[in-house]
This record gives sequence, structure tokens and C-alpha cells, in this order.
Amino acid sequence: MAGKTLFDKIWQAHEICQNEEGQSLLWVDRHLAHEGSFHAFNKLAERNLPVLHPECTIGIADHYVPTNSRNLIAVQPKVRSVIQQLIDNTRRHDVTLIGLDDPRQGIVHVVGPEQGITQPGLLMVCGDSHTSTHGALGALAFGIGASEVAHVLATQTLWQTKPKRMRITVSGTLTPGVTAKDIALSWIAKLGADGARGYAIEYAGDVVEELSIEARLTLCNLSIEGGGRCGMIAPDEKAINYVSGRAYAPKGKDLELAVEYWRTLRSDDDAEFDREIVLNGEDIAPTVTWGVSPEQALPIDSVVPDPAVADSVSSARQIQDSLDYMGLTPGQKLTDIQVDKVFIGSCTNARLEDLRAAADVLRGKTSKVPGIVSPGSTLIKVKAEAEGLDKVFTDAGLEWRESGCSMCVGMNGDLIASGERCASTTNRNFKGRQGPGSRTHLMSPVMVAAAALTGHLSDIRNLRS
Repeated sequence: MAGKTLFDKIWQAHEICQNEEGQSLLWVDRHLAHEGSFHAFNKLAERNLPVLHPECTIGIADHYVPTNSRNLIAVQPKVRSVIQQLIDNTRRHDVTLIGLDDPRQGIVHVVGPEQGITQPGLLMVCGDSHTSTHGALGALAFGIGASEVAHVLATQTLWQTKPKRMRITVSGTLTPGVTAKDIALSWIAKLGADGARGYAIEYAGDVVEELSIEARLTLCNLSIEGGGRCGMIAPDEKAINYVSGRAYAPKGKDLELAVEYWRTLRSDDDAEFDREIVLNGEDIAPTVTWGVSPEQALPIDSVVPDPAVADSVSSARQIQDSLDYMGLTPGQKLTDIQVDKVFIGSCTNARLEDLRAAADVLRGKTSKVPGIVSPGSTLIKVKAEAEGLDKVFTDAGLEWRESGCSMCVGMNGDLIASGERCASTTNRNFKGRQGPGSRTHLMSPVMVAAAALTGHLSDIRNLRS
């Protein structure tokens, strides 16, 4: 028999049974709930059901929280209502809440790893597509819908169809200025937004092994943007050391037993994948999006595509639609695209390593455009301020905010005005994602910092030369 993949090992460890349609009933180890979970809690209330295992769910306020203050009175009534519902629902069901006034507060996919809630071998879910982030530590983690959230709250289980397995191997080394964000945008541009649909992705190879845990979290975060059900990286000593000692991590003898198990969580040498993708690290350049999907991305030294030379009529139509919305011209150099705002934040790129990298570019210089920097958690904010990173950003002319999803999702008051263009470290550039009519270009923190200094999309490699 062929060996097992990392995904297979964790799936099988959590599979309770299968139904006649071939779906698997899975045990859920950890459930993370943000403000959007009120729909699921309402379903429980309608049926007068309790949360079966409240100790397995953790509530975290992030999507709707204001980043310019922590005063709920100052925010819009609708926003305040959604946050209050999370407070009320977690209190009613005896669920732990990391709320606005909690020193651990932050973006759910930042707080999970930071607190040790995320651990190798766990099956984790959240009502948010970017739950794939947690796979960077060897967990099987994926986003679920409102009805599924209700099912997890009521039963601590979930019915799922088993996805196929894909391995993306990144060999060689990365060149200076290239980051995990560029790896992700590159493979998504290569395979397309649906290229990994129906697959569980495992990232492997020399480049992935050399990435820091924070960079791995960025890479797995973007798995969903290429259609993947989840993204995973086998836990190595780097991952084990990251988790050990954190608040929710096992202690003492339990940790020893856990580590012994964690070290078994790797794909067997003879494991078979349904699809294999190999990328060369040296071929990956700093990458930015030009259109309205993460797949519409190109190396920064490229030009805006021309629909006239597209492969098909539908592709030409799609390119033209994106150009019309983004206000771009075929053949225009990406480095000629002017920006109005910059944003550094989100569950993709708001960790301490990201802030340090952007600050290194901005230190002692002045941004030509306004922008916001929102750390991924309150603890990251405290650490960044202890290092003086906040002063680097404010001295450059950018706003230093509280932690939260902020300008990534456009539902908390942090918006880009219609027609304005933003260089952003976020994960999605769909039409109106950062506000109605907003235009978003995705890129790494250092590339956003470069755009801030020049006022247009810029190649970080040229700024550092």
C-alpha cells in the first residue's frame, strides 16, 4: 500500500464514520468564532440547543472592531450590534471570548497561532475562508459556512467531502526582496483562481523549509485564493519550537507526548498526491496584482496585459472588464501605476516580521501617500511599539492603529474611497473589497512600503540597490 500524506493522516485521525454518499463525519478539535458567527448562534437559539463543547470554541472579535479606538460607543450602531452579539452569545454559552478589551485581542488567524490555540495535528474550523492559515503549523484547518458553524457548535462534528491532494514544491532559494506573499501570488497566477479547487494543498521543498513560521502562515493563508480547501506544511522543529510554551500549548509530560506525535506528521516518502506542482524559487519575482482577482498578478517589472492578445474571447472579456474597473491601459508599465493610499495589515501580513520588514524600508523616509498600519494583534502592537516600529511608521506619515481586520474587509469604517487606488498587504482584490469602487493592488509588506515612498507601484529590488 502507498504511504499516507500529511493530510490523510490527520483526516483519518478525525474521521468518525462515512455516510452513503461518501461524506465523512469529522471530529473538530478547535472552533474559532468571530462576530459573523451570530447567524449560527441564532440557529441554535431557534432550536433551543446548547453549545455541546464550549471549551472547544473560542470567540475572537476582529472583523468589525474599530481600529481607531476601542470605544464601542463611537462606532456605528450596526457595527456595535454585531460585536455586542458576539459578547452576548459567548457569555450565554460559556464560551471563552477574546474581546476588544482583552490584551490578547487581534485577528482570529493571528491570535490562534500566537496563543498556541493552533497546534500540529488538530482539525480546526472557523466561519472564515482564510482559516487555511493555521495549516502552516501542521493543522488541518479550513473555513466553513454559517450552517456548518451551527452544526459544529451543536455537535462538535462536521460532515465533509474528502478533497484530493496537491503538493506544491518550491525548490532552490528565493532572491532578495521576494517573500512568501510573492510565492503565493505566483502560483495562483500560474494555476488560476480555481487551479486548486477540490484539493488540499501541502507546501514542501527547500524554500518552504527555510521560511519562518510567520512567512509560512502567509503562504497557507492565501491557499483559498487559488481555490484550495486548505493549505498545510508538515511540522518541523521550527514549528514545534514555535508552539511550545504558548498559552494554550500542552505543558510538561503532555507536551512531550504531543511532540512525539507531532514528529510523525509528515507525508510518507512513498505517499501519492493527485497533483504535483513544482516551482523554482529563483524564478519568483516581487509580484503585484493588476486586476480584480489574486490570479490577475504579474512580476512588478511586467506590463498590464492586453485583451487583444488573450487566449480566448472569454479571457479577453475578463481582462477588459478588470482593466475598466481598475482604470488601467493595456501595455502600461506596472511601475507607472500611481497609488492614492497604502495599507499594511490583515491576517495575511500583519505579524511582527511583516511590520519589521516594512519599517526597514520606511525608516528615516517620508511616504508620498497616506495610509494605515494595523498590527495583527494587540500583543504584536505592544511588541512593535517596544521596538519603536510605530514611530517609524508615524514619522513616515502613516497612521498607526489598533489591531483588527481594518481595511482588508471594509466593514469596520476603514475604507478606500471610490476610484482611489490602494497598495495593500491583504489577500483579496475583488471589486469593492476595500470599499465601494475601491481599487486594490495586492503585494508584500516591503512592496507596499516601496509604493508608499514613491507614490506608485515600485520594485523593492531597485530601492534597495
